[in-house]
Amino acid sequence: MNPDDEARDARGDLSAGEAAPSGGRDVWRSRLVAALPGLVLIVIGVLGFLVVYDSVRERDDLWFTDDVVLEWMVAHRSATATTVLTFITNMFGPVVLPILVAVGCLWWGLATKRWWEPGLLVGAMITSTIVSTVLKAVVARPRPDESAMVVAGVEHSFSFPSGHTIGAATLVLVGGYLVWRQWREGRQRRIVFALWVVVSVVVIVVVGGSRLYLGYHFVTDVLAGASLAVAVLGGVVVIDRLHDLRQESQVPI
Repeated sequence: MNPDDEARDARGDLSAGEAAPSGGRDVWRSRLVAALPGLVLIVIGVLGFLVVYDSVRERDDLWFTDDVVLEWMVAHRSATATTVLTFITNMFGPVVLPILVAVGCLWWGLATKRWWEPGLLVGAMITSTIVSTVLKAVVARPRPDESAMVVAGVEHSFSFPSGHTIGAATLVLVGGYLVWRQWREGRQRRIVFALWVVVSVVVIVVVGGSRLYLGYHFVTDVLAGASLAVAVLGGVVVIDRLHDLRQESQVPI
């Protein structure tokens, strides 16, 4: 090999050596940008939960609202409201909600021939259930006194966080996100986003409020459940956006 060829080979090796780290940095930068919205949601959800948990553990701040709100709810019950909110709480309970989610996701997958989105929703619901169950056992907070419950003796698990709230919040937050992401741009995307926010707030407030009204939970239980659902949404957003990045760029994630 003549000196010119050797020089060209050396320059080529140097260029390749310089390009690889740059290319690697670009890949990680793309991953970070894609995952950033989800990571922010995870941080917000976890911090929100920790703030509520600290209040419960230290018996200060938000903890002071627990008995006040519970007593007010008990004092303002009516037959109609009790019937309606009992139906709502049963629909989002550990028996009915899993069946509705399973049937809905099966229909979603068969109708669209896409299983990624329904799979993410099912995974999110399972994750939220596991998180709620583990934290209930770890925190071991007793429920309100049975005298405050509409039907005493029907709840036997611990109180913190509210499983109904985290389940309902995960369903509307993650389900709404998976629907919203189908619209890439335009006015419809903004309308869907607004509907997603409104429906999520209404469902979380109504389901969480039903648990308070019926005397099965405290305010801090409900706030903790909603915060954890935001963190679960963040995890779904991270996974989904990294998946999209891989599909678009064929970069191994």
